[in-house]
Amino acid sequence: MKQVAIGIDLGGTSTAVGLVDQSGHVLIDDDFVTKDFQDFRDFINKLHEVIDKLYNQVKENQEIELCGIGIGAPNGNYYRGSIEFAPNLPWKGILMFVEELKKFYNIPIVLTNDANAAAIGEMIYGGAKGMKDFIVITLGTGLGSGIVANGKLIYGADGFAGELGHTIIRHNGRFCGCGLQGCLETYVSATGLKRTVFHMLARFSYPSDLRDKTFNEITSKMVAEAAQQGDKIAIESFEYTAKILGQKLAEAVAYTSPEAIFLFGGLAQAGDILFVPTKKYMEDNLLRIFKNKVKILPSGIPDQYAAVLGASALVWAEIERLKQ
Repeated sequence: MKQVAIGIDLGGTSTAVGLVDQSGHVLIDDDFVTKDFQDFRDFINKLHEVIDKLYNQVKENQEIELCGIGIGAPNGNYYRGSIEFAPNLPWKGILMFVEELKKFYNIPIVLTNDANAAAIGEMIYGGAKGMKDFIVITLGTGLGSGIVANGKLIYGADGFAGELGHTIIRHNGRFCGCGLQGCLETYVSATGLKRTVFHMLARFSYPSDLRDKTFNEITSKMVAEAAQQGDKIAIESFEYTAKILGQKLAEAVAYTSPEAIFLFGGLAQAGDILFVPTKKYMEDNLLRIFKNKVKILPSGIPDQYAAVLGASALVWAEIERLKQ
């Protein structure tokens, strides 16, 4: 009998659900619009309906055992199984997510934030197999981070450890959705890159196709393609972004001395335009004892199912933890 886990990626726009085996194969998946459900319990009922539908469809063709459910969610608290004050979800306050889902399923259910889920996914399915000390940086609309030390994800005293995206890198800097100013993610993220492009357009007079675009039209992929074609505004924007990221990663290395740092998400798809200068600026700011020891690598998880795989990996990690 094949053992499987449900992986749930809960986002502000949509929620993806997948049935995943221990080898990281997504057997079946589906998604639905999160914002269609203004009542939290209506959302839970819809989620239950989708899980049962996927499970029953696979069960028709093969014998499977559902071992658990993993959820990656914004502001997810592993200890409480809750989502707490997530600004981009339709429901406010503290949501006892695992408690509600437990009403339907008597199996392990694990919840954490999406970056932590990505780190566990990297350890079980991706490039961090066999590593005990590494960091995953998720570069999407914002910047998240999952930190693994001595083979264990660091949750901290309250379940919210690893918020590198909301460490301050510019006092009185760019305003962040969290309410602070100068957060790392306002400079290093897909959104941060766009803000930097407009800063560079104002600073330099270089000709650029990006001058014809509105803020909402520009994407990180568009900026990366422009940089590859030699656009000086795009190149300067990536250089500025990489410098800030490299400096911050040098600080992170001093805290945990990781074997590798994985860059994950849409902005990381820029490849060498981001990776090469980030590595340079990290090395420039490292203590001598850390120099040339820490790799910066792309995620080893297939991009199409990355979030669902990361969430499902929480189940296998939790089962191992319960055995100890």
